[in-house]
Amino acid sequence: MHGASTAEARPPDTGTALGLSAAGLYASLGLYAAVARGAFRRYSTYRAATLAGTFTNTVFGVILASSFLALWQARPNLGGYDQGQAVTYIWVSQGLLVTIAVWGGGFQDEVQDRFRSGDIAVDLYRPVDFQGWWLATDLGRAGFQALVRGTVPMLFGALVFRTRMPERPLTWVFFLLSVLLALLVSFGVRFLVSITGFWLHDSEGVRAVTLVVSMFFSGMLLPIALFPGWLGDLARVLPWAALVKVPTDVFLERAGGTGLLRALGFQLGWAAALLAAGRGAQWLATRRVVVQGG
Repeated sequence: MHGASTAEARPPDTGTALGLSAAGLYASLGLYAAVARGAFRRYSTYRAATLAGTFTNTVFGVILASSFLALWQARPNLGGYDQGQAVTYIWVSQGLLVTIAVWGGGFQDEVQDRFRSGDIAVDLYRPVDFQGWWLATDLGRAGFQALVRGTVPMLFGALVFRTRMPERPLTWVFFLLSVLLALLVSFGVRFLVSITGFWLHDSEGVRAVTLVVSMFFSGMLLPIALFPGWLGDLARVLPWAALVKVPTDVFLERAGGTGLLRALGFQLGWAAALLAAGRGAQWLATRRVVVQGG
């Protein structure tokens, strides 16, 4: 009896608990990594579509770069960019277009199809976080797109046009970090749009509006530095500025020191806010499905 009492009073083995916790975390990370790898392989099978899209990006890049050359010849240093920087802006933005899904898409198409088929209910029963699953999927997609539709247009532009490459090697590291943060912001926006399907049953209308807003306020069509007055001030603080403006400015080394940290902090802040908002929307949507008996 005394022996039994002693065993029951023994405190839990902290080392074992930490080991189990670490093992669980490792397993979760392994699962999400597998989901990302699966998405990477799945998108790599669409070779013809990828080559056609890369060709289209390159052609539009040539058209836009030529237009920018004509504009900057008439208005040198417009918006604080010299001619080489302006042309580089075009090619970097073309490389980012599909990689970070400025137009939307990626996992959104699959989620919308699952809303229509009702399979979205199955997704909620998976032993994995709904938001984390689709984020891992989007990271895999972006990884493949970055290798092809991200790099090929930029390499073509550098060979055919006079572009400005980073002068400091460390800039490449900050640029890749900025692209990753841009992808998180983009995912955050697209996830919130997709979540509206729990209430609207079809998020296509919201997607269409978001596409127009994203194309304009991201700086994809025209650098935000060229926006006049209050419109430029508004565009600089909206999350879409984190998609194209910040990565291209980092690449062009337009901000250094504290300015660079502020730019990356701006992206990180919006990424955290949007992912948190998506988490909250997911919680509300899950409650709605349970109440409706889904």
